[in-house]
Amino acid sequence: MTDAERRSRATEAFFGRRKGKPLRERQALHLETLLPALKVDLSTPAPADIATLYDFKPARIRLEIGFGGGEHLIHRAQETPDTAFIGVEPFVNSMAKLIGSVEETGVKNIRLYDDDATELLDWLPAASLDQIDLLYPDPWPKKKHWKRRFVSKVNLDRFARVLKPGGVFCFASDIDTYVNWTLMHCGAHPAFVWTAENAADWLTPYAGWPGTRYEAKARREGRKSAYLTFRRL
Repeated sequence: MTDAERRSRATEAFFGRRKGKPLRERQALHLETLLPALKVDLSTPAPADIATLYDFKPARIRLEIGFGGGEHLIHRAQETPDTAFIGVEPFVNSMAKLIGSVEETGVKNIRLYDDDATELLDWLPAASLDQIDLLYPDPWPKKKHWKRRFVSKVNLDRFARVLKPGGVFCFASDIDTYVNWTLMHCGAHPAFVWTAENAADWLTPYAGWPGTRYEAKARREGRKSAYLTFRRL
């Protein structure tokens, strides 16, 4: 995607810098040799059944947007080998780390996309996903940057289109303003309902939750996390 094409999209700048410190030689080699085999190719039309992107027939298909260090994605891929995962992460260093973990663990149920998640969401067939995870996304804490938060009316429309009826959108954050923002936007969207029945439902981590480095940092700094689940009607 060119810079001009990215600027032309209504949703832009959901992520900041693309690169951090220089990659180690092995990491660079992983990006060059392993990423092409795992990357979802958006230059061709999406298959009617995205299960065909995998070498097995998955029981469920799950998308994680902004997987960061990849701890959660790798954990879930190993935990549920009959589930197919698509991980999106535009930050090059995080992608290199995740690919290294894929090679180390030998998981076969992950596909990847290394650019704007909205491109992938627009490419996917309708009602093709069972779950979308948005875990500790960039909160863009300054009010003037709130428009950059990934949770928005237009992106919830995208989620609603690609999620199957009964599918779920899971959101975790340690930033109160973003938690409230997400509750407000999902509460106003006709396609989603919050599943919580009591406080424990949103204060308790998801079943099998491995924790992430971002969550650990939040706890060290005295912030509590919220784990929200919204069902697609």
